[in-house]
Amino acid sequence: MLTIEMQGHSINCHIQYGKRKKVSITMDLPYMVTIKAPNGTSEDMIRQLVEQHGDVILKKSALMQRALEGPQAKEYEDEGKGKFLLFGKEHALHDLIPVEGLTEEELRANLKKFYFAECKRMIGERIGRYQQELKVKPKSVEIVDSPTKWGSCSWDKKLTFNYRLAMAPLEVMDYVIIHELCHIHHMNHDRSFWRRIGSIMPDYKTKEDYLMRNGRAMTL
Repeated sequence: MLTIEMQGHSINCHIQYGKRKKVSITMDLPYMVTIKAPNGTSEDMIRQLVEQHGDVILKKSALMQRALEGPQAKEYEDEGKGKFLLFGKEHALHDLIPVEGLTEEELRANLKKFYFAECKRMIGERIGRYQQELKVKPKSVEIVDSPTKWGSCSWDKKLTFNYRLAMAPLEVMDYVIIHELCHIHHMNHDRSFWRRIGSIMPDYKTKEDYLMRNGRAMTL
């Protein structure tokens, strides 16, 4: 493990040597990267490469850190006039669910049920297309409440999706659907996994960035 100090942060670098021609850097967790390098690559060269990409590493680490902190709770305004996201667009609460005469606790519970239903409906509508393109079929699809994950794929092909995806733009929801479907054949985030995603959605990185930037706003 190589640790590099950068602008007040410690970047932990896990180095993997092997038979390869180029050095690659992959973000794992905030301020933690995996570096795959050709056999014989010097530590000084790796350090220099990490420092060259320092601004990007620090920016992505900060975004990942915010995402891992989980959603930021909203304040409910009088008469349900607060703004809430549905498929990437803001709506007044009373446009989504009935609000008259309800307490904040009741409003929050009813809104959560609404998002669960909308997420299940929309994923059900959209997942079939990508199943056909990727030639995969999950064993089951479930909508869940997760503080840290947008989706998951188990070893036995069971997919789960975070109900808060109902707050994201549809193209972002599509990215998470594609991501988890690709895990049916590629359980790890290796090169072939990302190539398969890119074959369906070439701009998938912009969707990842959206979730990292806006994840805390996608909340009750």
